[in-house]
Amino acid sequence: METTAAGMSSAVESNLYRRLHAILRELETDTQAGSACNKGMLRWTLHKKVENSPSISISMLRVLVKELEKAERIDCKIRIIPLLHTLAYTVIQSAHVPDDLSERIYVCLNRLVTLPEPYCSIGLNYAKVLKMERNIPGALYQRRVIAEHSLKNEHYPLRERVFVFVDQAVFPQTLLDAVRADVKYGATEWDTLSHQRRVLLHTLQSGLGKQCHGRQLAEALEELCDVEKYFLDVVATVEERIEDGGSDRDQYSTRLQQLYHDILSSTGKNPSSPTSPVGSALPSPEISFHVWTKEDEIWNELVNFALMVSPAERSSTYLDEDEDTKRASVISTVSIDSGIEGDLPLNEFASMIVEPSGEQEVQEQQRSSQFFRRACVRWPKAGNRMTLMMEAIKESGMTAGGGSGGSLPKEEKNFTARLVVMGDDSTLGRLGKAYHNIRKREARHLFLTKRVNLEIYYIPVSNQPLSTSPAQENVPGLVDMLTLAASLGKVDPWYECNISSLGGMILKLAEMHSSVGGSSEQNTFLQDIISYYTRTAQQPIHIPIYSVKMSFPGLDPKTVEDVFLCQLDIDFPEFRPFRPTLKDTIKGSVRYKKHIQEEGGAVVSVIYRRASISNREVDRGMSLTTCGVSICHAPSCGNKNLDSLNVDFRDPNPARSCMSTLRVTRISIRTLEEKTFTVCLDKDSDRTFKNVQSIEVIPSTDPGFCLQKIKSRQTVEEDDSGLSRYLSKTFSLPINTFSGALL
Repeated sequence: METTAAGMSSAVESNLYRRLHAILRELETDTQAGSACNKGMLRWTLHKKVENSPSISISMLRVLVKELEKAERIDCKIRIIPLLHTLAYTVIQSAHVPDDLSERIYVCLNRLVTLPEPYCSIGLNYAKVLKMERNIPGALYQRRVIAEHSLKNEHYPLRERVFVFVDQAVFPQTLLDAVRADVKYGATEWDTLSHQRRVLLHTLQSGLGKQCHGRQLAEALEELCDVEKYFLDVVATVEERIEDGGSDRDQYSTRLQQLYHDILSSTGKNPSSPTSPVGSALPSPEISFHVWTKEDEIWNELVNFALMVSPAERSSTYLDEDEDTKRASVISTVSIDSGIEGDLPLNEFASMIVEPSGEQEVQEQQRSSQFFRRACVRWPKAGNRMTLMMEAIKESGMTAGGGSGGSLPKEEKNFTARLVVMGDDSTLGRLGKAYHNIRKREARHLFLTKRVNLEIYYIPVSNQPLSTSPAQENVPGLVDMLTLAASLGKVDPWYECNISSLGGMILKLAEMHSSVGGSSEQNTFLQDIISYYTRTAQQPIHIPIYSVKMSFPGLDPKTVEDVFLCQLDIDFPEFRPFRPTLKDTIKGSVRYKKHIQEEGGAVVSVIYRRASISNREVDRGMSLTTCGVSICHAPSCGNKNLDSLNVDFRDPNPARSCMSTLRVTRISIRTLEEKTFTVCLDKDSDRTFKNVQSIEVIPSTDPGFCLQKIKSRQTVEEDDSGLSRYLSKTFSLPINTFSGALL
């Protein structure tokens, strides 16, 4: 019998070994655009297999730790990070990990601290959390479910939520409903009791191991009346042991054994002989879906989330993100107040910080009476809104803490908002601007910073067809809308494999779902990808944000300031660049020769500062003739401190293939003739400025840093003493990836 079981285990491990090696081989080889999506699909199918068959999780862990030890031994670093994330994700979902295997995993992770960044940091982080899982089995799963689904308890106050924002310009209107359905698939099938049962089942199986009859426990939990009582007991047991440092495991096992017998006896079941563990798959996190149409929508949703100091308050204050009428104007309501804003209760002000939803307007209409007048309360201005939020914090602090509201209670600081943005380069440009505006608001009045930990994730999606031939890629008229995604993929191969290469599949799945009218069985693919990405990608890559100041001609000249993340394009309307087709690029084309003879350009004055590691370059100047300029973000080439821009000046004569190219940290461009140009930011037609006379591009500084200098009456350039001269003051957008910047 033992020989048969050993043979079956060996066959399972061999099958898992082949699947894992297929993933690693795809990771190390370059694939064409049409087959790139297979990489992420292999990883997804492997995780689904382990999730649907919990009995093979131990075999999966043995294969993973063997491969991780081999990768460290032969110094194959490209495999280490994928194996680390896969190993940790499997441990969390495993019903039980034997002590000897858990010890082997911990020793292997500790050896990774001798490797360079980022391998040592990621390995050390996983070693810490898996050490806790080894001493308190089931703790990682329990904390994850509690945080992601806001399960009420007194011991673990962390709350998390995933916000998915999609760009309407990238997703056709006909596919938005299908994408929304894929993202939120299964969200209504699970309630609080279901999640509590999952936590109980997983924690008891993990802690008791072979002493637990999994199937019998699952049946008892379905019949159990007071699930919440036992859930709170298990949470208290786990968190108390974590606070004690996991010193006494026997006491922990004894307490779990007591709870296990109490659950079985309360449902009239007698403990029987142990069987194979029953799977309790880690449920997808709570996800809210938003079609991003307004600039301040992210801010409003974060504020709305931050004010949810408890799940009960969240259910009454959170706005339905699918309501299109939530931005409606204030209507006439019954007058039940004195007409003075200061006389209103504070809770009514707090509920008005984010604009009302359609439901709130219906409730106002139902408050009918014989006499009506215009609402006495107006929407507070931006400054008043911030004051009201701070007052709401103080009042909630006094309520929760039972004392002075001068300091925030611990629970209010444990909010994590995971912001997932789906779109192209123009979408990332909008995100960079929104993030800059949020930081500017926070610089004046700290609100979200004290309450919310903001994590940003990016899933590249474009409605452009994938280029399959080199000739098509070189056509000047085609603009690549996923350049930043390509840069992230080069820095992090696991991101390229699981996120960047799968972006094209999102629209395809939505089209398949939309074509059948949503009647077919929905796929959890998109939901699983978002869950895996937000749970394991914790290493940010910082993309610098650049500030641009534009001047316009006239008797009363004005300037406009904005920011961009990816690219700034300058175009002279009088000198439209020639857009040849594939046929026109053939040598000897009459149309091509005629254009070469007729084309001209504008004379511009350029002042720039070259990029260098020493940062000792001085400003230089020159004049040249050009028909357009492209200023784009330049990869840092492994140097985290070298943030620079590539500046390409388009030659008026297409016959000369070479263009004037500069690598700079800042640049100013001004026309020397009575001509103006058009500026387009981040390839976004909605962010186009016409009749511009000059621009100045510099790295954007942190709004908080600038505000401190303004208050101290000191400019940014004046503070160049001490250690500050070596610190980067460039403001950047942190995009979470699996490895961060690889050196």
